[in-house]
Amino acid sequence: MSEIRVVVAIDFGTTYSGFAYAHKSNPNEITAHCNWQGYNARFKTFTVLKYDESLKLMSWGYPALAEKPDRRKKPSNIKPVERFKLHLGDMENKPYLPEGLDFKTAITDYLREMGKVIKETIKTKWQKIDFFRQVLIIMTIPAEFDSQAMKTMRKCAYDAGIINEGSENLEFTTEPEAAAVYCMKKKEYHLGVGSSFMIVDCGGGTVDLTTRKLLEGDKLEEVTEREGDFCGGSFVDDEFLKFIGEKVGESALKLVRKNHYSQLQYMVQDFCRRVKTQFTGQESHAQTHEFDLNRLCPVLKQFVKGEKYDEMEDMEWIVELTFDDVKLMFNPVIERIISLIHKQLDKSHENGYDICAMFLVGGFSESKYLQARIKKEFGDKVPNISVPIQPVTAVVRGAVQFGLEKEIIKTRVLKWTYGTDVAKKWEQGDPIKRKRSDGRVLKFSRLAKRGDQVAVNEKIVKTYYPPNTVQKKLGLDIYVTRKDNATYCDEPGVELLDSWCVDIPNASKENRAFEFTLTFGKVEIEAIAQAKTGEKYENTFDLDM
Repeated sequence: MSEIRVVVAIDFGTTYSGFAYAHKSNPNEITAHCNWQGYNARFKTFTVLKYDESLKLMSWGYPALAEKPDRRKKPSNIKPVERFKLHLGDMENKPYLPEGLDFKTAITDYLREMGKVIKETIKTKWQKIDFFRQVLIIMTIPAEFDSQAMKTMRKCAYDAGIINEGSENLEFTTEPEAAAVYCMKKKEYHLGVGSSFMIVDCGGGTVDLTTRKLLEGDKLEEVTEREGDFCGGSFVDDEFLKFIGEKVGESALKLVRKNHYSQLQYMVQDFCRRVKTQFTGQESHAQTHEFDLNRLCPVLKQFVKGEKYDEMEDMEWIVELTFDDVKLMFNPVIERIISLIHKQLDKSHENGYDICAMFLVGGFSESKYLQARIKKEFGDKVPNISVPIQPVTAVVRGAVQFGLEKEIIKTRVLKWTYGTDVAKKWEQGDPIKRKRSDGRVLKFSRLAKRGDQVAVNEKIVKTYYPPNTVQKKLGLDIYVTRKDNATYCDEPGVELLDSWCVDIPNASKENRAFEFTLTFGKVEIEAIAQAKTGEKYENTFDLDM
């Protein structure tokens, strides 16, 4: 890490993606890239891919957006792909993917193309920089993504050629944590030492919240567990499609989604451009919008049947969106965001913290209606509710700052309880079926508890003894649970995070003991098992943030 000269942060988003960078010699000059193919002067490009019928990548970003359908031409088999990031999350209705395309392939393809732009940008800026040796990559992730999502992102980054195999030059931070760093550095907010503030990061797919306290020396302490959910701006698009489905029939819409997704995508793009981004929620700005389905999605007509077809014919295939219709598309999504904020405020108050400021960041935070609803709901509870300048870059700029100055994060609050399995003597009350032939039973041994505030680089040390003197290897398993504690590692709600194996030295009983150390220094846990005789084994696990 001593060789690092440049920090690059990648904000791989659900609907938009971007990157920013800075040289360690000039940490105050953080540049957010804004020179995208076909989309100049914008800080992010679209998280969209376009494949041909054989699933060969044709284009990415802005050029991959669906074009206006031409009714004179036969619909093509071009396959646009979007929102594929959401396949990393634990959600029921995953976004559409063309048959035969794996979401990991889509992520890798996208990161590969973005990686080319990143490498070219860094090379142009600093010609002598060795990208794989001297560039630290900070990748941001939603607060609710688990360890498996981080493993997948690391593997995709490697397959995309952004890092080399075994590289330590890729680290993660959560999106709200990065945004907190950004807002803390903005001096115009006059945050004083001891101030507690909340970040509400409203992206395209996810909304993430964190509450931080400003310490001496511009350090940040996390004061509550992070909150997050899949209720970003793209879910307003889903409500729009539900509305269209009510007019033409859900089955027709499903067939278009499956066979002619690009036309469906174009219709949503038109909705976003003309309606969604302009909507303020103020009746004084109310207007009715017409959607000519013959123009926006001409292929739809052939899939509409029965009464729905007759009704649409009478309407000349024009659908009207009133002020109230649009409001109803926003409301379910905004209600979920408001619910998250209430939970985060309640947790902060329970822990004895008063929130002096709330910062709305991320692309969806630019919605005037969302801003108005949040200010109306919480204006009497939080003195300062603000949207920073260029909120869309808050996460990526903050991530660069974090990479330059990692000690800026003083503490984090654990979202999970961590433990390992330990063979203990069977006792009365333990299920007889769990009793092993050696008279022992495997139990959950807690290492760290959910809700604990742990200092960065704090070490948690436990000593374990192999149960018998002939044992040659010791399996070390890390388990996680949302509960405060557990009795057994296979009970409901307990999951295996990772496992590894170490050799047991051929020594006396006392010297066969192992010290097991967990260090919560990053968004990844460093685990060390060290024998009394000096042998050391190291491993890294992704920390479920």
